[in-house]
Amino acid sequence: MTVDISDIENIIAQQETWRQTQCINLIASENTPSNAVRRVQNSDFMGRYAEGHPNEPGKVNRYYQGTQYIDQVESLTRQEIMRLFGARQADVRPISGNAANTALALGYLRGGDTVIANSTDAGGHISHGAVGVFGRRIQNRGQSLKIGGAKAINLHYLPLTEDHYHVDGKKTVELVEQLSPQLVILGKSLFLFPEPLSEIAAVCKEKGIPILYDAAHVLGLIAGGQFQAPLQEGTTWMTGSTHKTFPGPQRGVILGNLNPEEEKKYWPAADRGVFPGSSSNHHLHSLPALLVATREMETYGREYAAQIVRNAQALGKHLDELGTPVEAREFGYTRSHMIAVNVAQWGGGVEVARTLEKNDIILNYNMLPGDTDPRNPSGLRIGVPEMTRFGMDEQAMGELAQLLHEAIRGKDVKEQVHALRKRFTIMKYV
Repeated sequence: MTVDISDIENIIAQQETWRQTQCINLIASENTPSNAVRRVQNSDFMGRYAEGHPNEPGKVNRYYQGTQYIDQVESLTRQEIMRLFGARQADVRPISGNAANTALALGYLRGGDTVIANSTDAGGHISHGAVGVFGRRIQNRGQSLKIGGAKAINLHYLPLTEDHYHVDGKKTVELVEQLSPQLVILGKSLFLFPEPLSEIAAVCKEKGIPILYDAAHVLGLIAGGQFQAPLQEGTTWMTGSTHKTFPGPQRGVILGNLNPEEEKKYWPAADRGVFPGSSSNHHLHSLPALLVATREMETYGREYAAQIVRNAQALGKHLDELGTPVEAREFGYTRSHMIAVNVAQWGGGVEVARTLEKNDIILNYNMLPGDTDPRNPSGLRIGVPEMTRFGMDEQAMGELAQLLHEAIRGKDVKEQVHALRKRFTIMKYV
C-alpha cells in the first residue's frame, strides 16, 4: 500500500514557486542556498549518528561505528572554514547560531556569574537577555529573571552612544572595570554597525575576561572582509549562523583564534558545551552542504559581501530621500546587510509588515531605540542578502525603494513587485 504524499508535495511546490520567483524577500536572517548546497543535503547521512569528534589514526573519538565518511566531511569542513576566517579553532557541529551560543553558555557560565550584553531594545538578540539562555544560565535559585532588584540576575547591558546604534566603547570599558564580569557578549540581531571590539578586548584581556562575539547575522560579511574581523580584533569565541549573510544550510559554527595557552583555558568550554551540552547527533545531512557553502564563500565571498553592503546603503538612501524615514542617516544608514525603517506614522511595524506581505514583499517588524513593546514596535528590519544573491544591484534597490515607499502608504504594488522579481530569478555568486 502506498502512502499518499501528493498534498505535501503540492505545498512544497507552491512554496518553491512563490519564494523563488514571485516574492521579494527582505528578511535579514534568511537566504537561499545554491542548488549545489541543496543537492548534497539529500543523502544517507540524514539518518545517521556521529557523536563526538572524527576518529583519527590510532585514536577512537566517536561513540558510534560506521562514521568513516562523515569523519572526512567534518574534518574537511573544519579545515576549510578555519582557512576562510583565519581561525585556529572551529567547531562545526552546532545546528544553529543559537545552539552555538547555548553551547558556550552551558560550557562556560555558572549560576551567579555576571554577564554584559546588548539589550533587546538596542538590537540585541533575545537569547542574550534575561529570558534567553545566558540569562537563565546565570540564575541562582530564588533569583528573578527581571533586571534590577536585590534578587535580580547579574545581567548588565552595554552602554550606547547617543544615537543608540553604536556601543559606547569608553563607557563599556569603565563598566567592565567596575563589574569584572565573567563574560562580555557583543553582536546584535538589529546589527547596523561594527562593535568597538578592539577597545573592549584590551581591558578584557588584561582582566582575564572572555568575549563572545555573536556574528549570526554578519558571518558572511566577515568572511568577505566587509564588516570587521572579530577573530583578529580580540574576541575569544565567535559564533555564527551559516544561513544568513553566509548562504549555506541552517547550521551554526564556533570559531576561535586562540594561542595554545588561551586554547587550553577557553576552548574546552566550547567543546563540552556542544557535546554533550547542547546536542547529541548534529544533523549530519547538512554538514556536506556547509562544506559546499564554505567553498562558494572562499571563491565569491568578497564580491558578494561587498555588493550586499552597497545594496543596503543604496536602499536606505533611496527610501530616505523618498520620505520614508531610515534610521542612522548621519552614519550612512548601515555598514551591514540591513537597514532600520521607522514606520510609526503608518501604523507601526506589525501593521506595515502585514501590508507589505499582501504585496509579496516579505520582511519583519522590529523594535527601534525607544520602543518598549516588542509586539508593537515602530520599525521594520530590512535585509538585502537574498535579493543581492539573485542579482539585484544599486539601481534595482532604487526601484525597490519606490515600491516599498508606495506600499507602506497603502498602495497596491503587487503586480509591480512580480514584474521586478521576474527580472531577478537567476542566482549569482555560486
